[in-house]
Amino acid sequence: MKTFISLKSSICRTFQLLRSTVASAFAGTRKRNAAVPWLVALAFTLTAQQGHACTLNVTGVNFGSYDVFSNAALDSTGNIDVNCPSGVGYSMALSAGGGTHAQRVMNSGGHSLNYNLYTAANRAVVWGDATSGTVTVNGTGIGVNVNHAVYGRIPALQNVHAGSYSDTITVVLTF
Repeated sequence: MKTFISLKSSICRTFQLLRSTVASAFAGTRKRNAAVPWLVALAFTLTAQQGHACTLNVTGVNFGSYDVFSNAALDSTGNIDVNCPSGVGYSMALSAGGGTHAQRVMNSGGHSLNYNLYTAANRAVVWGDATSGTVTVNGTGIGVNVNHAVYGRIPALQNVHAGSYSDTITVVLTF
């Protein structure tokens, strides 16, 4: 969201010229400290873009139990619900978390478990920040929640210690 307020510089120059003119007018009077009521009305032009509020509701990707002896990758799904006013475009990026976008990492103490997050069920395109071959997910608000699935995968046959592994991913919503 970008909100800005801009003061036109020509208004400031007009004020400076008016102040100089008033000062010159007072310079010729006998009572230099006399309080003379002057009403100087300056109209500042304010330009602002109407603020839009978008909200997120995130359900994390919970992989459950990982079997180190399984030949199959472990897949799971999370969700990001985005609610923006109708017609407001947005883009969502996901941080790399504890690893990189090429290979995210969950940790348990000093041990790690590789995984990644994707934009589609075929898990072909990594959801990231549009760098290093990753993409962001874009949408347009409709005034109600729009669901975006987050597809997670832990590759098979990682020899890891037993433990509770986790990572923190930051969702960056730009609208």
